[in-house]
Amino acid sequence: MGVQSYRELRVWNTAVELTLEVYRITESFPQSERFGLTSQLRRAAVSVASNIAEGHARSARGEYRNFLSIARGSAIEVEVQLFLAKQIGYVQSPMLIKARGYCDAISRMITNLKRAL
Repeated sequence: MGVQSYRELRVWNTAVELTLEVYRITESFPQSERFGLTSQLRRAAVSVASNIAEGHARSARGEYRNFLSIARGSAIEVEVQLFLAKQIGYVQSPMLIKARGYCDAISRMITNLKRAL
């Protein structure tokens, strides 16, 4: 019968977990980064789940694949921005383990989902 809703997709649920983790991590960032790295990280994380959902709602497989590609790109963007936050000294490595794991898992799941389409 297939997946009826994007909310049933494991990749979407993992993207939501990534977003929540990014919000937790960025809570400790300096106030001066509110409109910089904090905002950029949060927007990229939200974009992952949003693009997965929007792609699922499209009727054409090609469109769905395109939105999944955008979501994967946003997951990589989150990963790079978290790396930069670590390099700048805003966050320690142990706090990033869960978020990096989510990014890796999302990338793998999107690759597999695209293949299945």
